[in-house]
Amino acid sequence: MQLLYMIDACKGETNVKNTVGELQKSFENTRELLVYLLYFITEVAKYAETDALQKASKHLPSAKDLNVNTKLSGNHLLWQIIEDASFAKAVEKMNPRKMLNPDILKRAYLKMVESNEYQLYINTQSRDRNKEKEILRFILTEILLPDDVFTSHLEELFNNWDDDCEMIDQLVNAYLSKPVGYNFQEIISPDKWEFAKSLLVSTHEKDGYLLEIIKPKLQNWDIDRIASLDMVLMKMGVCELLYFETIPTKVSINEYIDLAKEYSTEQSGHFVNGILDNIHKELEAEGKLNKVDFKQKRF
Repeated sequence: MQLLYMIDACKGETNVKNTVGELQKSFENTRELLVYLLYFITEVAKYAETDALQKASKHLPSAKDLNVNTKLSGNHLLWQIIEDASFAKAVEKMNPRKMLNPDILKRAYLKMVESNEYQLYINTQSRDRNKEKEILRFILTEILLPDDVFTSHLEELFNNWDDDCEMIDQLVNAYLSKPVGYNFQEIISPDKWEFAKSLLVSTHEKDGYLLEIIKPKLQNWDIDRIASLDMVLMKMGVCELLYFETIPTKVSINEYIDLAKEYSTEQSGHFVNGILDNIHKELEAEGKLNKVDFKQKRF
């Protein structure tokens, strides 16, 4: 969507081959953001040992200084992540330590230490796997993401944070739930990459034809006054209806309604819904829709 909007803004001057390269780059940016966020979580958890060493090395350490609880640094899931070969390879390639802000790291750790959830965790003698997972998830959802200082730090490092934040939150939580077998070198599966690339290229190449289908449905709307993003979304929607036979029409239409509501104007969801639904009915009546149940499709 964003890349097609960029092409539209450039009035066709952008080479679609370069745009496919930009699509690859956007997935790479998402991968790096995911790796950095997981890396930061592990660094917050490991900071318990750093805190203990710093306090114990004081000239006159107190009894409290000498009894810093380091249970979190031995978290089973933490070390499963650190020792994950795929994650380690991604960290080695990206070198997130050079991006890490020590003050923000310490700030996150101290905020965590003051929380009731952390105190409950370290005062529980046993190591329950669910509790091990929950405390790492707590660092993400309750310590890092609500902190404006940390999210500003992410925004400075990753210009895709605002667009990808919800997806990254889901990816991190999914990984924490099931880290085994995750491939950080392949952030998107081959079939999803092919879909994304095909949708980008098809919508771009069929731009004129898609516009011809949409124009008659605009009725009293002045095409020049329609939000550019709404037009991009409608073209993508019609493209899916016509050329992506395994995607149910209802799924396509609902997806573009949601995108219009989230990224365009307040009225865009209703507008896009009306146009795509109208086009869907016409294409169906003319026998131009050839949808196939993806479960029965042979690859």
